[in-house]
Amino acid sequence: MNDMSSVTRPRHGMGFYPFVGLTAALMATNALAVDSMLPALEEMSEALGIAEANQRQWIITAYLLGFGVSQIVYGTLSDRFGRRPVLLFGLVVYVLASIACSFAGSFEAMMAARVLQGVGAAATRVLVVSIVRDCYSGRDMARVMSLAMIVFLAVPILAPSIGQAILWVAPWRWIFGILTAFGAIVMIWVLVKLPETQHPEDRKPIDPKSVAAAFRTTLTSRIGVGYMLAMAFILGGLFGFINSAQQVFVDVFRTPELFTTIFALIAMFMAVASLVNSRIVGRLGMRRVSHGALIGYIALTGGHALVALSGHESLVTFTILQGGAMFCFGLIGPNFGALAMEPLGHVAGTASSIQGFATTVIGALLGFYIGQHFDGTVVPLTLGFAICGLCALAIVLLVERGQLFHPAPGRN
Repeated sequence: MNDMSSVTRPRHGMGFYPFVGLTAALMATNALAVDSMLPALEEMSEALGIAEANQRQWIITAYLLGFGVSQIVYGTLSDRFGRRPVLLFGLVVYVLASIACSFAGSFEAMMAARVLQGVGAAATRVLVVSIVRDCYSGRDMARVMSLAMIVFLAVPILAPSIGQAILWVAPWRWIFGILTAFGAIVMIWVLVKLPETQHPEDRKPIDPKSVAAAFRTTLTSRIGVGYMLAMAFILGGLFGFINSAQQVFVDVFRTPELFTTIFALIAMFMAVASLVNSRIVGRLGMRRVSHGALIGYIALTGGHALVALSGHESLVTFTILQGGAMFCFGLIGPNFGALAMEPLGHVAGTASSIQGFATTVIGALLGFYIGQHFDGTVVPLTLGFAICGLCALAIVLLVERGQLFHPAPGRN
């Protein structure tokens, strides 16, 4: 599927770019639910009775855990009932949970609603990857994901500013009103435009043997498991940054008024990287791009940790080095995801759910661990990034049998 004619006639029944747009919108439901409330965390913690500053990170982590854990079931359901009905179910849950968040009157109620919101959004993560894998493979799949990521990554750029703009004119609860409206719009778009994409021959009954076989296939793929775990560590650094970002700008740099601007600038590095990836991955291949980016990621985060430890950190160095790391992340993410899914097309739903479960839950716990060590400096954050990058490299070297940039011999 390398010629343009094959790219423009996939099973989804839409044009190539409308399909990319819907894919991006589905992916954005998750990013919007995380980043739009970052400017409001302090007000939310006061309204909900959260006394400890680091405890407010649970507003992010509770969502991520619900998002991660529930992914384990969506793949099996979509392999049996199809992608479309399961996706619509998840979007309904997302909309209802967003409404519940807007009316939450206590920390416990907010945590329950956030977990449920993550459960609903998890369907978009699992089903997006499965739907794209139903229609594309290899470098074409990476190209679709990269183009979708360009739109998707506009959400982290804009979402904190949207949240801040809402806070200027309305209470923080209206942020969840925006999430409700966005989820409803995407749900209607899927209902009207997206047909079923699953190949009929891949429909699987829900029975212990078939489910166990799909799990066994996924968990015995060296390439699939390896890149899944490597991605989990990379996400751990990212979630650590998201958990700590608001506190970094308020408590370290004393510049809360610059938070949304610099956060957007840093996120823009990821968007640019995804655009670059969509242009070069077809020519260079997923391994060359992602392995090179991983080495750059480790160099930048390691250097950043040294700057922080030396006591020479400033807002300028933080922005430049963090932005560089996010650029590398934008080259790593879509390619590691595509590499993990490439050998598993015949069990795409189950594979996507297992990989989503593992990467999100492990990444969320790592990110929470990093965030909970916030001590008024950026040292825990920068060290966390560097260590996570080194762990990811060790896993990639093990998977590729010590060989970077090219497939390992006898891969599976």
